[in-house]
Parts: sequence; structure tokens; C-alpha cells
Amino acid sequence: MRSLPAAVVDAAVVVLFVLIGRSSHGEANALLGVLTTLWPFAASLTLGWLVTRAWQLPAAPIRTGLGVWAITVAGGMALRALSGGGIAVPFIVVASLFLATGLIGWRAVATWLLSRRTTPASR
Repeated sequence: MRSLPAAVVDAAVVVLFVLIGRSSHGEANALLGVLTTLWPFAASLTLGWLVTRAWQLPAAPIRTGLGVWAITVAGGMALRALSGGGIAVPFIVVASLFLATGLIGWRAVATWLLSRRTTPASR
């Protein structure tokens, strides 16, 4: 998989996390509110890509996905706290689970699908 589609999928996962979270708390999805909630996680996702060099193996669930996920969650929470946002334990748990499912999950599915394509039919 090429890195641009992988980056787009990762960004979509983070945006979806923010939109669902804001909606579940009855918060308006006005652009400024979404951007205020989004920026710590988007910045951390970018850092995760840089630290893991995700463009080299963008679809690797462990090598790339695990690192991108950990940095996105930890960095997002740190930046959110530093900017005055709440980081209650239930929020950390939900964010961790949702982002793990999204950032690692799509990579695991893509890897599995690609392995099925290249594996001989006679098993």
C-alpha cells in the first residue's frame, strides 16, 4: 500500500473519532469546535508517522500501526491536557480503544487481505 492512502485512512480515523465523540456528548460540530478537539490528535498522528517512518511500511499493523496508535493517543492526551482540555480516565480508555481499532485494525485487515491474495489456493 502506498503511503498517501494510508495517511488519508489514518486521518479519517482520527476525524471520525472526534466527530463521534462530539456528537455523543451533544456538542455542536461547528468547525471551530471540531478543530479545537481535533488538533491535539492530528498533531500527534503526524508525529506518530514521523517517529515510526510510517511511509516506509504504511500498512504494517505492528511496526507502524502500533507505534502510530501509541503516539497518537499519548501525544493527543498530553497536548489536550496542556491546552486545557479534559482527559478523564473513561475518555482515555474510549480514545485508546477506538483509535487502536481504527489505526491498527485497518492495517491488520489490509495485511490479511493481501496475504490471502498472494497465498496459493491449495492449502
